[in-house]
Amino acid sequence: MKGIVFTELLEMIEEKFGYELVDHLLQDSSLQSGGIYTAIGTYDHAEMVTLVTNLSKQTKVPVPELLRAYGQYMFTAFTRSYRPFVDRADSAFSLLSSVQQYIHVEVRKLYPDAELPHFTIDQPAENHLRMHYTSERKLADFAHGLIEGCLATFGETATITKTILVEDGSQVLFDIVKE
Repeated sequence: MKGIVFTELLEMIEEKFGYELVDHLLQDSSLQSGGIYTAIGTYDHAEMVTLVTNLSKQTKVPVPELLRAYGQYMFTAFTRSYRPFVDRADSAFSLLSSVQQYIHVEVRKLYPDAELPHFTIDQPAENHLRMHYTSERKLADFAHGLIEGCLATFGETATITKTILVEDGSQVLFDIVKE
């Protein structure tokens, strides 16, 4: 997992919960990296799971809620760092529809070793998008937050129904209907 995911996670935690909690998490989480991340480095995704799990224990906020909140936060960070991707789209559905065929292709040009989830996308109606998420990392709640962040960025509202297709969470269907 690319380091930007870790650096932004720690920034979100500091912003929402304070530096002391960040320091405590890094010291008490027994991370292989020692909790030292660079935006362009690559780290084991298990470290993110450890950090979020320990954050949940400290804050009493369930892991799925933390991952969704982090996805929303991360979309804002992506918007700052990769504005041309967002500017290229005229709506949330336009951007979400381009994730697999455009955005992930461009990300791989920047970070050839990036391990990205796979999305199969179809749009049965103008106001309806389906995103089939597949990832061995099982971070669908993070993806859910990214979708919510995308909608918010475009000032759009939608109902998002998340259906777990494989019990371990490696495949999830997001059914998104604009209101």
